[in-house]
Amino acid sequence: MTKSYEHRHAIRVYFEDTDAGGVVYHANYLRWAERARTEALRDMGLPHSEMQRLHGCFLVVRRAAVEYARPARLDDEVVVATRIRRAAASLLLEQRVFRGEETLAVIEVTLACVDAASLAPRRLPEPWLGALRARIATEASS
Repeated sequence: MTKSYEHRHAIRVYFEDTDAGGVVYHANYLRWAERARTEALRDMGLPHSEMQRLHGCFLVVRRAAVEYARPARLDDEVVVATRIRRAAASLLLEQRVFRGEETLAVIEVTLACVDAASLAPRRLPEPWLGALRARIATEASS
């Protein structure tokens, strides 16, 4: 990753996150990524609740690809770093899970905006699209 904006969200590994061996169950990385994406948008002033309330739409996961490198374990403190890679008809995010400087997992997520009533795909509303594109432009110039 280049030196540019990324949102960082710290998470403590609890017993409920692990299997019998004290290793984080693989699906929990996706839960953490979801939480971190929500917080990243909230920190940009773009909470999910406002999108739904003001525009009648919300984001859904269209695709998620995870590459696991190292296991997280009970009581570890991990950080999920989120970067916006593309904002167009869909939203592409790169999320990395770290323990200290060690990469534990890399997650690439594609989100689609859908109408709340029909669940049909639709364009991201403003100010979300403009703010996300501005964030990408800021990263590109860093």
